[in-house]
Amino acid sequence: RLAEEIIFGKERVTTGASNDIERATEIARNMVTKWGLSDRMGPLAYGEDDGEVFLGHSVTKTKEVSEYIARQIDEEIRSIIDRNYDRTRKILTEHLPQLHVMAEALIKYETIDLNQIKEIMAGKDPSPPKGWDDHEPMAGSPKQENAVQDAAGQKSNDPKNNIGNPASDAH
Repeated sequence: RLAEEIIFGKERVTTGASNDIERATEIARNMVTKWGLSDRMGPLAYGEDDGEVFLGHSVTKTKEVSEYIARQIDEEIRSIIDRNYDRTRKILTEHLPQLHVMAEALIKYETIDLNQIKEIMAGKDPSPPKGWDDHEPMAGSPKQENAVQDAAGQKSNDPKNNIGNPASDAH
C-alpha cells in the first residue's frame, strides 16, 4: 500500500493491500495482548480464548479487560502500526530505485524469490526464475494468439502472413 502511495499518490492507492493491513494489525495486536512485547502494556496476556474452532465457528474471546485497558491496547496497537508505517516509508524512499526494479520484476515474473531480491538490493537486474523462457509467449498474449490463428490457417493480424491466404486474397 505504501509503495503505491509513494509511486502513484494517495488518491490512487488500491485495495490490494487489505490482507497485508489485516495481518499487520493482527501481529501488532498479538504483540500487545498475547506475547508481552509491549513496554507500555507489559508482559501480560489480555483476553482469553473461549473454546475451539468447530464446524466453521470461530473462537470467541472473553473480554477480561476494562474499557480503559481496551483503549490503551488499541492505542498501543495503533502506535506500533504508525511507527512501522513511518519506518517502511523511510526504507522505501531510501531505496526507490530498487523499488522500481522490484516492481518491474514482479510484473514480468509475477513472483520473485530471495535470490532475486538480493540481486535487486545489490543494484543488479534480477535473474529470471529457474525454467523461465523469455522467448515463449505467455498464454493469452497477442503473439500466442497469432501463432494459434496461423496454425489453424486463419487470417493473422500480420500482413506478411496473409500471402496466399484465401481470406486476404478476397479483399
